Amino acid sequence: MREVFARPEYQWVPGDRPLHWFRDLWHRFVEWLNRFTTAHPVGAQLVFWGSLALLIALLVHLGFTAWRIYRVTVQRPAPGVPGALAAPLDARAHLDRAEALARTGRFTEALAHRFAALLLELDRVEALSFHPSKTPAEYVREARLSPEERGALAGLVARLYQHVFGMAPCDEQCYRDFGMLAGSVARHVASH
Repeated sequence: MREVFARPEYQWVPGDRPLHWFRDLWHRFVEWLNRFTTAHPVGAQLVFWGSLALLIALLVHLGFTAWRIYRVTVQRPAPGVPGALAAPLDARAHLDRAEALARTGRFTEALAHRFAALLLELDRVEALSFHPSKTPAEYVREARLSPEERGALAGLVARLYQHVFGMAPCDEQCYRDFGMLAGSVARHVASH
């Protein structure tokens, strides 16, 4: 008998199951729910219908959010709306857009358009190759500029990152200073 019970199949050691605690937690919840339903049938009905209403509200909210995201991604912005990019723009269009945004007090967005205008101007004189998927820092690395011009471009990128991504406040003076520096970089590169 000792020989039979010494075999591995008779070793009754609890196994290590990774989600055993979760199963136990679920069983305890179901037991509590059954006790609650028996002790408070009206309360159980209220909990059920309240949970169902909450689930429906969450699904409606999820659907509405998905619909709004879809609508914005496929809808063409109305012409003349500041900040709306309906089509690829040239440097002049970005400058105009930047000024329109600055007039409405949206200086951080205006900085981004002013920087895009600079990039397109530098692309026109073949100092860099513009592509919308590149980051501003990538343009600094690839720009075919003198060390002084590259330093000025890097300074513009640092300011842009500080205001656009770092959420540093940007006022009209900051926007005008950025524009003057961007204009001087463009003029300096174009003069070569």
